[in-house]
Amino acid sequence: MEVARRAEYIGFLHRAPFATEAYALGFVTGAREDCRIQDSHLRNVDVPILMLDNDFNRPDLDRYLTRFREVEPEIGVVGDARTPEEAHTFVDAARELKSDYPDATIIIVPKCREAIDIVANADIPGESLVLGYAMGRSNIKAWHFSDIGNWRGHRVHLLGASPTKQWRVIQELTQPNLTADPPADIIGLDWNGPQGIAYKGESWSRDGWQDADFLSIRGTVRRSLREMRAFWEERGVWPAEGKTPIERLEPAVKEPDDPIWVANGGDLSDPDPLGSPDEWAELVDYADEDGPFPIEQAIVVTYEGGRTLAYRTQTERDYVEYHEGLKGKIADKRT
Repeated sequence: MEVARRAEYIGFLHRAPFATEAYALGFVTGAREDCRIQDSHLRNVDVPILMLDNDFNRPDLDRYLTRFREVEPEIGVVGDARTPEEAHTFVDAARELKSDYPDATIIIVPKCREAIDIVANADIPGESLVLGYAMGRSNIKAWHFSDIGNWRGHRVHLLGASPTKQWRVIQELTQPNLTADPPADIIGLDWNGPQGIAYKGESWSRDGWQDADFLSIRGTVRRSLREMRAFWEERGVWPAEGKTPIERLEPAVKEPDDPIWVANGGDLSDPDPLGSPDEWAELVDYADEDGPFPIEQAIVVTYEGGRTLAYRTQTERDYVEYHEGLKGKIADKRT
């Protein structure tokens, strides 16, 4: 049961800067196939699309497959099967994807009883397909057409709903029962709720929704994400050590390890120099819309010898490089 409940990933699919916070905390980041993470305007940020969802209200399989091949995510929610015929169509698409991306986790969301068996028993290269258990904004929830026993013994991803609701379903899917059904294998889950509720001045916590009027929107979402991670860690659902994207891949925000701003010399070796992106903005993101910019919008340059500096503007960079003799000694630049 403990192994069955341990997820391989937990997703938070939204745009920057909320995606930046989620990635730093260990969540899988991603987007719907018709959306973007919206970090391209930030010079120093690259949040990966690791999970690609579909627009179940406006489905377009060809559009989805095209986008999947563009971003090559680790996890894909191909579509919602409302009929057996749709289930077979999505299985064929999944088979095509798995032939080119054998390590990808492919999810199909059954929206009728027959689709569960069609998806779960599909002949697919590599790991079997994952059943998407609809819980969130979908107008057809998993319990509208099935019993919990129909999902046991299969690989399952929980789509939407708060952690407390998801936890109840995880228990039903994995705990021993009178008929000795095998537990479901909880592959993953996702929920984007905290971002929308943040605009109403509340954050999610292990004790329920809490007032957060004193926090920024970004700070409110960050607080919810931290509570979500703690909730899943306490219950043994959070992915095992070394499995989260931030542990496997490079950080989404490149931070200089020399002075934060070379022009005024704040050094990251100081104890807790800048505790959060909100504090960066408070210190360096002035009202002038032309800059200077916070660290996420910085021009970060690594020079020969490993020295990394951050500049607020190109003018500042030109000045410092000229006077410090750094021109022509660039090892890596990310703008």
